Amino acid sequence: MHITRDTSERLTAGVGRLVRTGRQLGHRAAADLYGDLPPSGWALLASLEQGGEQRCSALADKLWVDVSVASRQVSALERSGYVARRPDPLDGRASLISVSAEGVAALARVRELRSQWAFGALEHWREDEARQFSVLLERMADDLERTGRRSSSPHPAAPVAD
Repeated sequence: MHITRDTSERLTAGVGRLVRTGRQLGHRAAADLYGDLPPSGWALLASLEQGGEQRCSALADKLWVDVSVASRQVSALERSGYVARRPDPLDGRASLISVSAEGVAALARVRELRSQWAFGALEHWREDEARQFSVLLERMADDLERTGRRSSSPHPAAPVAD
């Protein structure tokens, strides 16, 4: 069964509003959340944590950014001590990037602050409502990513940073 255009438009507007609100909150709390790095650098760090040690090109692909963008972010994360590089044993010209202990600690701080915000925002929700919303939100994110990757457009919109 397909959804109606009205439902699709309402959902799209709601997601847009959620993204804008998240960005506004992120900008206001950027120093507390991210220190001197842009939020996109933290998305890269989280991707590294989830996917384990990998090449910069793999990170760029996961984040839907150009390799040069990912490389600059990796360099900034490395200068801050949040990632480490080592030569790729299969190809000495390439590097493998991993999250350092400082990076793991920084991600934990960011997640704790975000969790505090979420608890405040959801204080009047029931547990079952929050769980159902989480399931549906994850499903939508997966479907949007899949649709974006299938798109014939040469430059699909980048997903929202973690």
